[in-house]
Order: sequence, then structure tokens, then C-alpha cells
Amino acid sequence: MLQLSSAQRRALRAQAHGLNPVVSIAENGLTDSVLKEIDVCLKAHQLIKIRVYGDSRDDRLAYYQQICEQLDAAQVQHIGKLLVVFRPAPDDAAAVNPKKTAKSKNTTAASRQTKRSHQG
Repeated sequence: MLQLSSAQRRALRAQAHGLNPVVSIAENGLTDSVLKEIDVCLKAHQLIKIRVYGDSRDDRLAYYQQICEQLDAAQVQHIGKLLVVFRPAPDDAAAVNPKKTAKSKNTTAASRQTKRSHQG
């Protein structure tokens, strides 16, 4: 399981404030398909929120621990039924998928006149 410093955790909590939950854990609990979906979301976003339906606090803590151990992620925050999980992007994925270069804009878009440009 990945460990974070308090400063890193504070910064990640601030980033996660505006996020919506992307994965839900319901009646069936933490199944393999739910773990796979969490893994996919972590690869895409690095920082995600997970909503756990159910009233058992012990179950939520067990799910949180299991997610972070199996997916090599860090626990950021646990408030009520929301879990915030972080996993940095692997370095080799950045090398395989380099950032796309900015494409030049069409010249026709620049020459198009707007409604107000005709009003003189």
C-alpha cells in the first residue's frame, strides 16, 4: 500500500473536493469486477471517489483497506460513505502514450466573421 505524507494528503483532499464518485460498491460488496473497474478508473484519473452503500462502518473500512492493498493505492480520505483513493500514474505508461502535440487551427475558422463584426 502506498503511503502519503500529510502535506500530500492535504493537497489530494483539496483536489478531490469537487469530484463525484465514479464507482459504487453496493449489496454484493467488493467483487472482482468492482476491483477491475476501480483499477481502470485509477489508471485514467489517478484520484477517484468511491461510494459505498451500506450502513456497516466496519465493512467500509475493510473495503478501503482491501482496495488500497490489492491495487497498490493510497488512502486519502474516508468520510461517511465516500472513500477517496489515489494512485500515481505509472512512468512506463507515460512513455508509451506521450502527450499529443497541439494541432494548428484551421485558417477558415479565423477568417469567419461573427455577428457583431457586421454591425460596424
